Amino acid sequence: MKSELIHALTSDFESYAQQTGKGVEFWLARDLQHLLGYAKWDNFQHVIHKAKTACEVSGHEVFDHFADVGKMVELGSGGQREIDDVMLTRFACLLKANEFASEITIHNARTHAMASENTISNEHTTNNQAVRDTLISRGITPENLPPAEDVKKVERRLASDERKSLKKPDALDS
Repeated sequence: MKSELIHALTSDFESYAQQTGKGVEFWLARDLQHLLGYAKWDNFQHVIHKAKTACEVSGHEVFDHFADVGKMVELGSGGQREIDDVMLTRFACLLKANEFASEITIHNARTHAMASENTISNEHTTNNQAVRDTLISRGITPENLPPAEDVKKVERRLASDERKSLKKPDALDS
């Protein structure tokens, strides 16, 4: 069951991947929020903050992997409003791999009524290794990942492209 759950969640994770016009791969935090079982954005922002801290501690530039962005959402009244989101590189998402293993541990601890600290600790170790094995089987070795294109540059390019498309909406039809 554990292996099936991990593969299903990995597949779901990959399905949320997006690319900029320049081919830079990214995920939006609000998409991953739901995948990881967070109902409230405020709660998930704390997770993102921890991931940024881990990125900084590991010696990587936070702005290379996390870009604050806004996106428009439809309101029930037919209007729109902008909400906060965060563009994440694959590296930023891997800083989430531990969180993913933790969620699996919580699920299994509840499902199998695990009570002792030793049992839960062993479960967490097993899940961390399974997540790592899944990443490696997909050709991703976290410690060997090179930094991707600066996310702030991508953010500026996306904003520029959006401004251009708003100025020339007919160009989108061709």
